[in-house]
Amino acid sequence: MSADVRAALAEERTAALGRLGALERELASAVEAASEGTADDEHDPEGSTTAFERAQVAAVLEQVRTRVAALDDALARVGTPGFGTCERCGRPIAAERLAARPWATTCVVCAAGSPGARGRR
Repeated sequence: MSADVRAALAEERTAALGRLGALERELASAVEAASEGTADDEHDPEGSTTAFERAQVAAVLEQVRTRVAALDDALARVGTPGFGTCERCGRPIAAERLAARPWATTCVVCAAGSPGARGRR
């Protein structure tokens, strides 16, 4: 199973890095356009301001960076004794959850924030 999980993590990481690169280029282009004075930052009744759009790209960029870090962490943990164990309650993370989210560090119950999830060992 760890080979399958490692492959899924590596594939997800490659996709995330591609998305990261595209977002970084998009943000750099928007910042460059704004610095050249060619971007009109006034509110357009047809859409949002360029500052708002830059902020949106920056927020998504941060989410993707966080995902890459989580994937790197999971890749480092695959095959270790703690991989696939919930970091909150200590129970195994279901194989279905790891198949869908191989970087998961919590079981479904703990991820849902169930009040009884903590310490249910």
